[in-house]
Order: sequence, then structure tokens, then C-alpha cells
Amino acid sequence: MNDFDSQRAARKNRIRRRGIYLLPNAFTTAALFAGFYAIVQAMNQTFDQAAVAIFAAAVLDSLDGRVARLTKTQSAFGAEYDSLGDMVSFGAAPALIVYEWSLRGLGKLGWIAAFIYVAGAALRLARFNTMLDVADKRWFTGMPSPAAAALVAGFVWIVDDYALDPASVKWWAWSITVFAGLTMVSNVKYYSFKTINLKKSVPFLVIFMIALFLALLSYQPAHVLFAAFVAYAVSGYAGTAWMMLQRRRAPPPTPPAT
Repeated sequence: MNDFDSQRAARKNRIRRRGIYLLPNAFTTAALFAGFYAIVQAMNQTFDQAAVAIFAAAVLDSLDGRVARLTKTQSAFGAEYDSLGDMVSFGAAPALIVYEWSLRGLGKLGWIAAFIYVAGAALRLARFNTMLDVADKRWFTGMPSPAAAALVAGFVWIVDDYALDPASVKWWAWSITVFAGLTMVSNVKYYSFKTINLKKSVPFLVIFMIALFLALLSYQPAHVLFAAFVAYAVSGYAGTAWMMLQRRRAPPPTPPAT
């Protein structure tokens, strides 16, 4: 092989290395589209569809990482793309939805609450990326942005399901939005579900509970999803308080014998 052929082969290899993996990034793109669709629906005042789109984005976002790990197609590009997509779907989109839906009537307090949420999502994602190599895989520090987005969108969806006037619950919307934004940047520990082994056998009751959850979800999706994410939001504070209590009750270390 002459020098020209060697240079051409090296150039082709560089181009090949610059390519991106299709499958995981397709899920990320779908999640990004769902977030963008939620923004469009909020601008069109169809808030129930906007809320559903946030949940769809959360499902798709949970799949892209798993697909990348299963197919061994993780990449730095995919990680960065996922973070940028999350900022749209779980940062800007929920804040805009809840602002257009109810917070606009509060004036400055309304957009301040929406900004607290957006800033919390951005800081949460930045902290997650910088702690990726050193953090305990079992826990998230601060509520994950998809869960925070689901909490806000779930409240919008359930109030819309009851056909209530958004102005009548504007302070509830304000409180939930601020709570979600601050909890994302807190040091509260949330279970990550990353240690669940899907190949391990489980008791029969677990399968029954999954079937029951799916049945309830098909009957009242807004109620079930909102209740699930409220429970998850509370679980972080309860679990963190329990761990702090256990540390206080732990006996002091025995000094070494001299």
C-alpha cells in the first residue's frame, strides 16, 4: 500500500470514528421531539396533551441509556446529546407548560417560580454530568429532572382531568413548581433503580403488583402517575431523614487499643 492509499484509509477511519450510533440517539431524538411537542401544545392551550408528552419523553429518556448499555453503543456524543435533550424536555418544557397554564396570573411571582424550576433543572443536569464517575450508582443526589417534570406535568394533567379552573389552584402550582426546582438541586438522596437485576427471579406478588399497577394506570392514568411521582418525591426526604437518624443512633467508633 502506497502513501496515498494509507492516507485515504486513515481519512476514512477518522470519518468512521466521527459517526454516531443510531439506535440510542434515535430514542434521545424521540424524547426531544416529545418535549418540543409539549411546548407547542402548551402554546396551543392544549395542556392535557402537553402533560402526556412530558410523560412520553420520560419513558423514552429512560430507554436510551439502557439501549446504549445493552448494545454497547455508549458514546460521549450520546451523553452530551441526552443532557441537551433533557434540558428541553424536563427543564424548559415543564416550566413553560405550568407558566402558561396557571402561573401567568401571578405576575412576577409566576415567572420567578418557572425560572427557579428551569435553573434547578440546568444545575441538576450539570451536577449529574460532573459526578457521573464518582457518584454511588444506587442513588441520585437531588430529584432527577424527569421525575420533577413528571411531578409538575402530572399536577397539570390531573387538574385538567377534573376540569378545574387553573386560576383556582395557582398557589398549588406555584408551590409544586418551586418544590420541584429546589429539590433537584438539594442533597436529598433518591433511589436510582439502576441496581435492579431484571434477570433475577422475583416473588409472585411482584408480578401481581405490576399487573395491578398497569390495570389502574389504564383506568385512571393521570391519578396513578401523579400519585406515583408524589410518592417518589416524598420518598427521597423520608429516606434521607431515615439515614440521618440511623447515623445518629450508630455507636461511636471504638478507639484503637494502645
